[in-house]
Amino acid sequence: MKLFVSGLINVETNLRIRSFPVTYYPIDYPFFGINATISGVGYNVSTAAKTLGDEVVFSSLIGKDHEGRRIAHELDYSGISREYVFESLDETPVSVILYEPGDGGRRQIYCDLKDIQDKSIDAERLRGAIESSDMCILCNSNFNRVLLPIAKQAGKPIATDVHVLRDIYDPFNRDFMQNADILFLSDEDLPTSPREFITSLKNTYPAKIIVIGLGSDGAIMYERATDKITAVPAVNIGGVVNTVGAGDALFTAFNHYYLRRYDALDALKRAEVFAALKIRYDGGARGFATEQQVDEVYNSYKF
Repeated sequence: MKLFVSGLINVETNLRIRSFPVTYYPIDYPFFGINATISGVGYNVSTAAKTLGDEVVFSSLIGKDHEGRRIAHELDYSGISREYVFESLDETPVSVILYEPGDGGRRQIYCDLKDIQDKSIDAERLRGAIESSDMCILCNSNFNRVLLPIAKQAGKPIATDVHVLRDIYDPFNRDFMQNADILFLSDEDLPTSPREFITSLKNTYPAKIIVIGLGSDGAIMYERATDKITAVPAVNIGGVVNTVGAGDALFTAFNHYYLRRYDALDALKRAEVFAALKIRYDGGARGFATEQQVDEVYNSYKF
């Protein structure tokens, strides 16, 4: 399957801390606890999908700076084309993530987007790539708004993840939610219970599938075809290192399997396996499994 993926790519620094809240001390030595890698939701999704066997066309914005050159090198190394990665920013986005060791999965993300929210993308240059794809994964970056009508006009299914959402009428995310066929988000900071919130979303927006990730509690999913809400438990295989990128992993794997005509429930279960395998590694774009590795765990795991 061919996926068109457009979203953020940045340099990400992960810092393992002792615990939250962070106690002040002038210096600490977390040996092998600081890692700087290439990440960002667009790159995470692209790398995960490519590992699962999909053909990926990736689009994003970076700067003409040292971080941008590092990203270009990483894209070349990973085999993801830079044809639609435009050097139009003053500086490349960067992020710092504090994470707590153990199965709790607590982390705190600081994302410096630089000037990316003020920049546009050359939609016409991307039209052909969109029209030749089987699915468009359009992350909720400001520059992707102009791509939504192109994907709709081309009749391509649109998947998006709005991450943290406190208001179903949120003005920044409304365009993405209105156009999404597959809509993902996290349960963090929801104003109501996940079940109440997903009911409000399905009554407001036309998505065929809505999934709310619940972290260590799994996920709940709404399917419009059956008008049912289903809960899926998390997969616990141990060895948790860092939960950063777990949501991107869940989102990508669901789209991968659903696009291959697995039913939605089976696709979500396999996505939970994929996410469980991913969080045994440090860094948002590290630790993605192959289909074979997912199958090995899925076939032996009792949900």
